[in-house]
Formats: sequence, C-alpha cells, structure tokens
Amino acid sequence: MRAVHITSLDGPESVQIVDIDEPAVRDDALVIDVEAAGVAYPDALLTRGLYQYKPELPFVPGSEIAGIVRSAPEGSGFAPGDRVAALTGLSDGMAEVAVVSPDTVFPLPDAVSLTAGAGVLFNDLTVHFALRERGRLAEGETVLVHGAAGGIGTSALRLAPVLGASRVIAVVSTEAKGEIARAAGATDVVLTADADGTGWKDAVKKLTDGRGVDLVVDPVGGDRFTDSIRSLAPSGRILVLGFTGGEIPTVKVNRLLLNNVDVVGVGWGAWWMTRPGYLATQWAELEPLLASGELTAPEPTVFSIDKASDAILSLENRTAAGKVVLQLK
Repeated sequence: MRAVHITSLDGPESVQIVDIDEPAVRDDALVIDVEAAGVAYPDALLTRGLYQYKPELPFVPGSEIAGIVRSAPEGSGFAPGDRVAALTGLSDGMAEVAVVSPDTVFPLPDAVSLTAGAGVLFNDLTVHFALRERGRLAEGETVLVHGAAGGIGTSALRLAPVLGASRVIAVVSTEAKGEIARAAGATDVVLTADADGTGWKDAVKKLTDGRGVDLVVDPVGGDRFTDSIRSLAPSGRILVLGFTGGEIPTVKVNRLLLNNVDVVGVGWGAWWMTRPGYLATQWAELEPLLASGELTAPEPTVFSIDKASDAILSLENRTAAGKVVLQLK
C-alpha cells in the first residue's frame, strides 16, 4: 500500500511517499480501506520530534481517517461496506489501509462525504469536549475564537451555535481568513490588528458593549493570552487547546481574581483514553446533527497524497485554511 512516511525529524519537507506492507490484521480489529486522512498540527510537530508522543522512526503519521470497512470482527457493530470515520491514535492514519479497534470507529452519515468525514473527528470531538465538558457552555453565551480560520477554529465556529452559543466572535489575521470564518458560522469577525492600529481586544470590547465574552477558545497561545483574560466577562472561561503561535504563555493569577474568571486546560486525548465509552457518547450527540444537516460537515482543503509534505507544512506555517485532508484514493 502507499503511505506517508517520516524517516527523519527534519520537518514536513522530509516527508516521503512509499510503498509498504499493509498492517497485520488483528482478530479484534476492523480493516478499513482508507479514502482520506485528516492532517492536524501534531503531525507537523511529529515531523520535527517536538510532540510528547515520539514514535520510533520510520513511521506513518496521521490520527484520523475515513473509508470503507473491508472486514470487521463479529459483534463489533460494523460490516464490510460500511462507511466510517475512525481515530488511529497519533500515527498510522496516512496510508491506504488501516487496522483500527472498534471503539474508535464511527458510522459516517450519508450526508457527509468520505473526504469531509476524514476531517470531522479530531477537531469536532476536541471542540465538543472543550465546549461541553470543560467550558460548560450555557445557552445564550458569547464565544470568542482565536485562530478562527484554522481547523480547530472553524470547528468551534460550527459547533458553538449548535451547542447553545448566541454569538460567536472570530479573531483572524487577514480579511481573507475573515471570509473563511464567516462561512464557518462566525456572527462577528475582528482582525488581530486593524489598519488604524486598533487591536482585537478593543474591537471585542466595543462589540460586547464593554461586558466581554463568556468563553474564549484559544488554540494559539502566545502574546494574546493576557488580553484574552482581560476580554472575559465576569465568571468567563478561557479554554487552552494548544500553542500554534509557538510560545506557551504564563498567567499572573491575580488577574483571575478580578472578575472571577477561569483558565481551563483542554486535554481531550487524556480524557477519553481513561474513560471507556466517552467517544461513543460524543458521537451519539454529533452524528444526528451531522445527518440532519443542523451541524454542517467541514469543507476541508484537500491535498493529494503526493502533496503530503505541503499539507503538513501548511499546518506548521499557519497558512492552512480550515481543516486539511489528504486524499488517498
């Protein structure tokens, strides 16, 4: 089978496309013919050995796939021919065949294409966990989303209104990214810095009549973090999902006292890995929304497998628009 291979830790440019043996079949696992694979920021970190998970070289990156079941164990709830999306862990996804445990495989609604389905799980389940479990999003609240044109950002813009938010404010760096954010569901868009030098914090303050926002979704980190805390309404929460901006910020905890605000870590993987059945609970809520169209599937940026290096690089250099997916077939 064809697969993406990381043979050295020299960054996305060193990614290779190779022919390797199909993975060994296990009696307790599904075999999936992979149509498409999602690309995420951890994949970029893995190419440089900068992620906490450090697989032995060489390895196949990729954590999420969509495809057709080739074979399934009895009692798994799946059968050959089923359309599915699946999580493969933090590797092995970017290949034409995957062997996956049933508890990380999910039926894909007919309303969602296999290409779009490859970009649903990692971001949407992360954001669902962030908003529902960690952020305690309540009906009618206002959500601010940093990195709003990226994969996590557009997922937050799609999900927050469905889960109860009455207003979703997107923070982006360019007008072009603002259009992506609006298409994903943003009710308001602010630039990190306007032409007159006004920053996003002042724009958000004006939009909310000085009150601030109830929830901040932040996969970026960096130097905007303190202003995110300042932008919270009383009892507001800032959700820490990552640091694509490169710098891990620090918090002066006295700021948390002023308006009784929370800084909340969002470690979706650490959560579901110690809670059997949690993923199924999440999908039970999201699948009907996707099937009905109430929650739209992401419209990913699609690269062919031969352009895997470019796809992963787009996450590293933050040029990616929305979710990025590799088309394997």
